[in-house]
Amino acid sequence: MGKGEITRQAILERATALASRSGLEGISIGQLAEELDLSKSGLFAHFGSKEALQVEILRYAAERFVEHVVRPALAEPRGEPRVRAIFERWIAWSRSHSVPGGCLFVAAASELDDRPGPARDELVRLQRDWLDSIAISFRSGITEGHFRADADPEQFAHDLYSVALGYHHAQRLLRDPAADARARASMEALLKAARRPVGSARVTSARRRAASARSAPRQRRSA
Repeated sequence: MGKGEITRQAILERATALASRSGLEGISIGQLAEELDLSKSGLFAHFGSKEALQVEILRYAAERFVEHVVRPALAEPRGEPRVRAIFERWIAWSRSHSVPGGCLFVAAASELDDRPGPARDELVRLQRDWLDSIAISFRSGITEGHFRADADPEQFAHDLYSVALGYHHAQRLLRDPAADARARASMEALLKAARRPVGSARVTSARRRAASARSAPRQRRSA
């Protein structure tokens, strides 16, 4: 990694921390340059504009989110264990000191929801990708037989996202000591509603054994 790239990473790391506390619009180019001992022109040379810097902050935060939440969760076994890992790591991310102002994406969503532009477009793309990732992980649980065949992966992703938003509000704003317990209770309710009934698995297994037993005499006769 060259000197220019090292400087760029340092800018993004500091800017992301500032944005998590003050918002993307709250980033002061002058303050950022001063804290990093850079000239304003030197900082702009890396990004070209404040708007471009905001987009790069979102991408940098997304890379860190993938590193700390998505990639480790996807390393878990398919199905419910993976979905649980997504939830646990997501909650841990919200509490992490690496994001001093809380989840940047939650703050940016409130800030940018009615502000068209490249930063909003990038945030929408990132959030849709995350919802798709949750839905795909949930869908693997249907394939593995952990969740009902008629369960809706997109609805589950929406509901889990709602739990995470509620947790962020309770934990960051309300300072609710029960925030963790309430979020986990909500998660358990989602999983319970989505799980395949235990009896159905037994019935399916019994039907398979019966079908196998019926086909065995026919196979012997044809032989």
